[in-house]
Amino acid sequence: MTSTFERVTARVDAAPVDAAAAAPVPAPDAAPDAPAPTPGSPSLRGRLGAATAAVTVALARARGRVAPVVGVVSAFGWGVLVLVAAAWWAGLALRWQEAAVVAVVGTVALLAAVAFVLGRLRYTVTLDLAARRVVVGDRAVGRLLVRNDSPRPMLPAVMELQVGKGMASFPVPRLRPGGEHEELFAVPTQRRAVIPLGPVRSVRSDPLGLLRRELVWTEPEELFVHPRTLPLSGSSTGYLHDLEGRVTPDISDSDVSFHALRDYVPGDDRRHIHWKSTARTGQLMVRQFEETRRSRLAVILSTRVEDYAHPDEFELAVSVCGSLGLQAIREDGGLTVLVQQGRVRGDHRTRMLDDLTRLELAPARTTLADVARVAAATVTDASVVAVVVGSTVTPTDLRAAAVRLPVDARLVALRCSAGSGVSRGRVADMQVLTLGELGDLPNALRRMHD
Repeated sequence: MTSTFERVTARVDAAPVDAAAAAPVPAPDAAPDAPAPTPGSPSLRGRLGAATAAVTVALARARGRVAPVVGVVSAFGWGVLVLVAAAWWAGLALRWQEAAVVAVVGTVALLAAVAFVLGRLRYTVTLDLAARRVVVGDRAVGRLLVRNDSPRPMLPAVMELQVGKGMASFPVPRLRPGGEHEELFAVPTQRRAVIPLGPVRSVRSDPLGLLRRELVWTEPEELFVHPRTLPLSGSSTGYLHDLEGRVTPDISDSDVSFHALRDYVPGDDRRHIHWKSTARTGQLMVRQFEETRRSRLAVILSTRVEDYAHPDEFELAVSVCGSLGLQAIREDGGLTVLVQQGRVRGDHRTRMLDDLTRLELAPARTTLADVARVAAATVTDASVVAVVVGSTVTPTDLRAAAVRLPVDARLVALRCSAGSGVSRGRVADMQVLTLGELGDLPNALRRMHD
């Protein structure tokens, strides 16, 4: 083990001095000699800064070279190393025979441990998942393949795979050149989550655990366990399927829902001139239309921990939100999903489910009314606004959200209360539907039309 040190040197070249000039000559205007650098002078501070920087660089380089060696020693190994050093000192300095024996045994154990971790490993490790996205409760199966790319046999090793917060270990037997070893594993998917998988590390250590050498072979990956969703029919969601969309009181000069005739004004599109009425009245008449609006669903999903009595209620709320969103995407309708943290992507089913999978309950200052205010400002064309909350949200909270939502949108609150039956109520202009499980969602939505 070597260390690199950098040395900063300064060289001052002295000019030759004439002997005659060296004799003392009175010079009334001669300048006094420059004072020596003081500890606080800029020149001295600059030299000290340069020297400090050089030492820092040298130590960083030395640390980078020493770290791989030092990192191999386990915590138990460091303890044994300190014990061996103390035993050598006691045995040699104090002539303590028992300490000398301990020192010899410990030294032999450390040297023997080195033999277990030396050697270059040449593996090709492949981590393969049958599916990177599954639904809660589905089986998630993976495969770990280890291949020996060395021209010589490889001694047994252990591969460790991080699965979420846990660690899975797979023993790899002795592999001949070109030999392969395959391990199949299953990942628990009982709850919605984004489960990090990997990286895969090879671990070599001695039987006593003094030294431990790890090498990383793969990059970490993610397994998405999507929430359960339920397919919904168009009739149960209450969406409009007509090609014209939903008629609004707003008047438009170009649409498909005829409203009335009016006099022609310069700048009107001549294609909208009603020629029969023009011929009958002798005056140019133009068709006027009622503006129609395509169905657009806006879903507000609360992620405040205070809005739910139990984490299972939040899981139900996420499933309800996902079911509504998937139905809107299947019908090619517009979809916007808002939460306290921002917006969930609603342009594609996979991206929406991925974002819903990452959501977690958290304390938040942003209330339901605050999110409703954002929805009213950003989703002005929403025809239906669904507010998905837990059982602890009060009618006052729902009323505060309802008064901030678009006045021309249909408002519905889906209150998730585990174990409750389906019920219907009303707060201001908002219908409130209570459901206790995901299977109640179609029935609850149909009650909107009763």
